[in-house]
Amino acid sequence: MSDIEFPDTLLDLERAAWEEHQAGRLTVATANAVQDAITAHAKATGLDRYTVEMALKKAVRHAEAEG
Repeated sequence: MSDIEFPDTLLDLERAAWEEHQAGRLTVATANAVQDAITAHAKATGLDRYTVEMALKKAVRHAEAEG
């Protein structure tokens, strides 16, 4: 899953959602924007949406563990 290349826009959306989530202020608009972008990326790359979502979350939420 970690071999998926994500566009910066998708990474930025997930980072924003994660920051909002941690602060207890995640909005429906932000969550929907991330889900829409994940779905679009999955369709564009031919990957399963779930696989894309899990890899994205890992890339954003656990980036410090990999570096």
